[in-house]
Amino acid sequence: MTVASPAVLTELLQDIVAPDPKWLKQARAHLDSLTKPRGSLGRLEDIAARMFAIRNGDLSVPLKRAVYVFAADHGIVAEGVSAYPKEVTRQMVLNFLAIGAAINVLANLHQAELTVVDVGVDANFEQLPRLLHKKVRRGSRNMLHGDAMTEDELNSALQVGFELASAAHEQQQTLIAIGEMGIGNTTSASVITAVLTHQPAATVTGKGTGLDQSARDRKISVVEAVIGKHFALRSGISASDPIEILRRVGGLEIAAMTGMVLGAARHGIAAIADGFISTAAATLAYAINPTVKEYLFAGHRSDEPGHRFLLEYLGLDPILDLEMRLGEGTGAVLAMPIIESALEVYKQMATFASAGISGALT
Repeated sequence: MTVASPAVLTELLQDIVAPDPKWLKQARAHLDSLTKPRGSLGRLEDIAARMFAIRNGDLSVPLKRAVYVFAADHGIVAEGVSAYPKEVTRQMVLNFLAIGAAINVLANLHQAELTVVDVGVDANFEQLPRLLHKKVRRGSRNMLHGDAMTEDELNSALQVGFELASAAHEQQQTLIAIGEMGIGNTTSASVITAVLTHQPAATVTGKGTGLDQSARDRKISVVEAVIGKHFALRSGISASDPIEILRRVGGLEIAAMTGMVLGAARHGIAAIADGFISTAAATLAYAINPTVKEYLFAGHRSDEPGHRFLLEYLGLDPILDLEMRLGEGTGAVLAMPIIESALEVYKQMATFASAGISGALT
């Protein structure tokens, strides 16, 4: 696998350019001319305007939807932070391929092409068809005792996301959902959230896969210990360096999703972050290059407590709030028809002038 050198990352970041503001201005003027009270469609209007700008004013090509699910194991599971054993990561990948998971149902229903990516599962999947084989290593290391990844491993995982974003562009995918699977990854996301948002571990750490209160307390103590190990003043590591945060306490799937968010922005593709873990990756991408926000939507608000702090950090409002905390890209895919509805309203509604209807008096 090709490793993303710092020079490659620098070049990629330089290529990320925000949509031209003229498209947003044009979209808002058109929305105000439609046969409705100004602003009466609420956030649908914001969504339509942003998508119009992302697509450089061209809505002639229908949306082509896709969802990418990145899977990896986490060494921190050894500390008893999950209600499920790490073998469930492997088992769920098999379930995705057998079309038996929630994301399979929703992707099929909403016509989103599903790609399952093994970026770091502790299993041998060499003989499995329909799985994208991008394994960097068999799981991240236990971040309580050392760095989750080496620099080369981090770069390789980022490169997975970069390459898949380029492939999505080549396939003319225009709306992508970014999901994940990895037992233990809510612990990683909790550490990332606490470090980036400066919130206490207890505030951003939830039940994950369904921990009881005593197990959640154990998880909080692990999160606190990881933060103390890697980001205490004596460590000399800046808690404001997103790349180093990702390398020390992230996961291989989180790194790949970070790379895909950056790559999607580079190619002008609208990306939808899913829940807590996916949004942790999106937030790291934003910390690396804030312009990615111009191409990013928050699919939903997770029931994980740390998620709202990430959304506030990003300055994004979730499209849905269904008290979900499954992951897999499910909330992001559910948001897709809302985005498409916004665009169809934009394209198909009559204007006051075309319909011969009088506009507002003032």
